[in-house]
Amino acid sequence: MKIALCGLWHVHAGGYYNTAKQYGEVIGVWDENAEWRKAFAEKNGLYEFNSFEELLESDAEGVIVCSATNIHTDVIVKLAEAKKDIFTEKVLALTNEDCDKIAEAIEKNGVKFVISLVHKYSAGHQTAKAIVDSGKLGKINYLRFRNVHSGSTNNWLPNHFYSLEECGGGAMIDLGAHGMYLTDWFLGLPEKYTSVFNLACTNPETALKNVDKVEDNAITVMSYPDGTIAVNETGFVSNGCPMSLEIGGEQGYLRVVGDDVTVNGEKVELVAGKESPLVQFLTDKIEEGCGIKEAKNLTALMVGAYGNII
Repeated sequence: MKIALCGLWHVHAGGYYNTAKQYGEVIGVWDENAEWRKAFAEKNGLYEFNSFEELLESDAEGVIVCSATNIHTDVIVKLAEAKKDIFTEKVLALTNEDCDKIAEAIEKNGVKFVISLVHKYSAGHQTAKAIVDSGKLGKINYLRFRNVHSGSTNNWLPNHFYSLEECGGGAMIDLGAHGMYLTDWFLGLPEKYTSVFNLACTNPETALKNVDKVEDNAITVMSYPDGTIAVNETGFVSNGCPMSLEIGGEQGYLRVVGDDVTVNGEKVELVAGKESPLVQFLTDKIEEGCGIKEAKNLTALMVGAYGNII
């Protein structure tokens, strides 16, 4: 597959490029920031598309989208109209209406679409899903996911990750996306949302970046008609806290930390993990769970979370 890289805004762009060149031919890179584009092209020996239109007219078959979230709709719709297959970083868009526009363009033009919901495919979470689906835990009544890092306290996130306009929010819409799509995977979309979004970082250098005061310490509690509660915790202000998933049911309790899975306190054997969504896209071996439906649901979850802050 001939692949183009569209956007260098997201911190994962470099990693995606390294994966893409293992599975196909990366023919060029574009970003609206000319300095970023030039530097990346020179560093990696890539062709530099001088405009988005040049990328659209190129012979790229697939495009990896790492542009700012607030321009995803315009970018992805035009890529679909140019008959380019699309892999995109999360989240898909900032509104449900924009997601509908993207979905319509993808369907109308018959292009392949994959979104990076990467944690679904780890061995630990695949094992958890198999256990839940088996009924071993009984009726599920509680889910908690925690995923945090020290990007603000240790000041390693780029300036633009604090842009309300470009990101649509702070920690929840970025790192918190993982907990949201996992919640949807295990439980479906909730009925009600309650969010607490705080600004906790005391690093003065980070404060200079975060002029929009987007949240860096966040939690969203979601409830379901059957009484189930889901809790998604995230933030940029924690050190040494492992990613963890807890699921409680009427007949048992499951916990995942990394790829260690326990049920009622006893370690269980892992099922096999699956390839990342990007590798699935590049090899045309796409698994269920990283398509347009799931992409739209993730934005719906974010709209609910940001629309119900207390």
